[in-house]
Amino acid sequence: MDEHSIRALVEQVRDGRLERRQFISRMVGLGLSAPTAAMILMHHGIAQAQTALPYKPTRRGGGGPLKLLWWQGPVHLNPHWATGTKEQEGSRIFYEPLASWDADGNLMPVLAAEVPSRENGGLSADGRSVTWKLKRGVTWHDGQPFSADDVLFNWEFCKDPATAASNIATYRDIQVAKIDSHTVRVTFPKPTPFWAEPFVGSAGLILPRHVFGPFSGAKSREAPANLRPVGTGPYRIREFRPGDLILADANPNYHVPNRPHFDSLEMKGGGDAISAARAVLQTGEYDYAWNLQVEDEILKRLEAAGRGKVNIVVGGNIEFIMLNPTDPFNEVDGERASIKSRHPAFQDKAVRDAMALLVDRKGVQDFIYGRTGVATANFLNNPARVRSPNMKFEFNVDKANQLLDAAGWRRGADGIRAKGGARLKFVFQTSVNQPRQKTQAIIKDACAKAGIDLELKSVTASVFFGGDFANPDTYQKFWADMQMFTTTMTQPDPQIFMEQYCSWEVAQKANKWAGRNICRWRNDEYDKAHQAAQAELDPARRAALFIRMNDLVCSDHHIIPVVFRPRTSATGARLTAHLSGWDNDLWALAHWYREG
Repeated sequence: MDEHSIRALVEQVRDGRLERRQFISRMVGLGLSAPTAAMILMHHGIAQAQTALPYKPTRRGGGGPLKLLWWQGPVHLNPHWATGTKEQEGSRIFYEPLASWDADGNLMPVLAAEVPSRENGGLSADGRSVTWKLKRGVTWHDGQPFSADDVLFNWEFCKDPATAASNIATYRDIQVAKIDSHTVRVTFPKPTPFWAEPFVGSAGLILPRHVFGPFSGAKSREAPANLRPVGTGPYRIREFRPGDLILADANPNYHVPNRPHFDSLEMKGGGDAISAARAVLQTGEYDYAWNLQVEDEILKRLEAAGRGKVNIVVGGNIEFIMLNPTDPFNEVDGERASIKSRHPAFQDKAVRDAMALLVDRKGVQDFIYGRTGVATANFLNNPARVRSPNMKFEFNVDKANQLLDAAGWRRGADGIRAKGGARLKFVFQTSVNQPRQKTQAIIKDACAKAGIDLELKSVTASVFFGGDFANPDTYQKFWADMQMFTTTMTQPDPQIFMEQYCSWEVAQKANKWAGRNICRWRNDEYDKAHQAAQAELDPARRAALFIRMNDLVCSDHHIIPVVFRPRTSATGARLTAHLSGWDNDLWALAHWYREG
């Protein structure tokens, strides 16, 4: 079906001749995903019907304790510094956005009274503004009322460079105005198809002005609430031990009736993914285990015990390898991995192309990940309409050797290739995790056959993803030749996800390594495509721009996708946990409950 026909169907939905579910069904029949169809309607200003999540309890509390196992514990609880998923998730217990993304890619109002649309006057026809009506009667954990002043403050807080917020790009170029005590208008500098970025999902958690106001800008790291949050969420902080434990109690004044179900909450950090899976699926000690990057055969054996189930939720997450374009071991102007430097070996495209040929992606899928990781050549894998058909992957040691021979990289007496004083000997780092160490070993073996020596480095997950500015081993600093991890896609639109390779997002000393472009790869054509996508209102042309971005970054081979990873977690047999592949795991924590 061509774009003209799709637009005709959209207009039928707008004027009531076609139901929303019928439109989505037709799009799915054409090979699109339900989230993609929902995004098409959203881009045309058509909101979804407001639906409630299934929930059986009839009163607040009474569910006893909820025990969550996050084998990487958060080190702070300020969502606007969160460069790692664990800090986003820990913060989500206490803080809420105006709206969240459900499993089908629909927006669900949280602190908003409704999802903005053309029908309710929330979206402007020119795509330049969105008006949010806020829910009334919401209070912060300390009893102060939530209002438009808090939303306005979060914009001011995040756009201030001195704050060094990880989501500064979301707020830097917009304008936010208070219309009345419970209405705000967000104005964009140009027509903006993805208007549901500021104040939505993981990038949109709202901090209270009266608590954080005295700690704006350069003082933001000094705020006591960074470790003792004051939010609007379903649970209130009792105790926080960074990297280890969060204890919280049900919020007796939570703004949704009969919620939360649980009287208290424990989020335990530390350990590893396998022990976390066992604690839910085998011993039943915990109710929920996050991010089970565990060999699939182990998960199947544990699940057979019948004490819980493995959840595999499709989203956009990708396990991938970065080849550093900068020099991680020599300083320029007092900075390692400076964007003013060039990597002595990876600046040669032949070396990068050879490295891509030495990653056995299908083997990693077949022998390690199984259901939980699908071999891919694409960085952007979902929704389906933005998945590139152009990228292919190949595992071929012989071809890698031919490329390196032709490029003049000669084997020395020790078998390691060298050229012009540079040797193909690389430090390859990742977090401590059994599938990652096995993946490293597979790649090291293939590289050895091509005259490349890999020094494998495994960093404790709490350090690798910790964001400690003083620690040299964080993935944000990327002081290694290569590194591997999973990056998460936390909304069904790829705009924020693909900011990871924009030149203005480079992580560096000047922004305390808070930029989203950790790889430091830069490309003018990529930047222009991303800027164009930010203003392209035609869904088909916008999808083509994202496909082009994917192809640029993947074909250059500073980025080597390994496996497309659905969200994998475990829940106890009686726990109902509403999960989404397009938001944080705890996006709907208030609506979790246990039966029986």
